This record gives sequence, C-alpha cells and structure tokens, in this order.
Amino acid sequence: MRDKVAQVNLEYGMPTAEMAVQNMKNALISYKRQDYKAVILIHGYGSTGVGGKIKTSVQRSLGDSSMRGIVRIYAGGDQWVSRKKEMLSLCKDLENYQHTLSGNPGITVVILR
Repeated sequence: MRDKVAQVNLEYGMPTAEMAVQNMKNALISYKRQDYKAVILIHGYGSTGVGGKIKTSVQRSLGDSSMRGIVRIYAGGDQWVSRKKEMLSLCKDLENYQHTLSGNPGITVVILR
C-alpha cells in the first residue's frame, strides 16, 4: 500500500498569517482523518529574504502542544537534506517529491500521526 501524500498551498488567496495557520490546522486534521501519511505545506519564503510571516507562524504552530495528536514530526525544506533519511523512513512516498523538497525554504513537510 502506498503512503498518501497531500500538498496544501497556504499562500493561495493571500491570507493573513493567522488565516494561513487556521487553514493549515483544518487541512492537517482533514488529511489525518483520510489516512494520509504526509502533507507538504507550501507557505513561501517571504519577500524580505529572511522568511515570511506565514512560514514563521506555520512552523511555530506545528510545534505547539495542541498539535501533538496530529503532527508526528515536521521539517522545513531547508532541513530536508539532514532529515531526509528519518522522513523517508516514516513516509517512503515522499521520495517522489524530493526535487520539490530539497533545499526549498518555502515549504514544510509534516508527517502525520
């Protein structure tokens, strides 16, 4: 059986950081219920060159205790190379997305519980 992987564009519609985080939470809950193994969050990097508000808010939120029942682990695309082995051991089908993930600071990969 294949591991199901979803992609969610949190930038779509130009939401505020708070709206993007709520959209992320709704999506993660929905995909977990549908037995997805991983979700690739597209949050962009921000135009300032130091990471945008959506990226910062999303990654901070993923670490919240309220997400423990949903999120197993997560890693930004800029951490993919160092976390690749661990992430692929939990969701082999992420291998099909490596060209998108590797070194991409505008995405975060989430492994669901």
